[in-house]
Amino acid sequence: MCAHNPPCPVAEAPDREAAQPLRHRPEQGWSLLCNGVLLFEDTGELLPDGRVITPHRPLGAPLDTAGAAS
Repeated sequence: MCAHNPPCPVAEAPDREAAQPLRHRPEQGWSLLCNGVLLFEDTGELLPDGRVITPHRPLGAPLDTAGAAS
């Protein structure tokens, strides 16, 4: 269970991505959220019950170019 106050959204909630990260592995492209959701950098998700949420980055969203050479 979540020990944060206020509690993090549960894995079934529409706002589940707002949960606090417990583990963050940017070099591997994922974060484990407090609600048990694995959140991938491409916005895909793996829910605790094994369901897969496909990436849902908005179409036409700019790519992260921080540090890119000009």
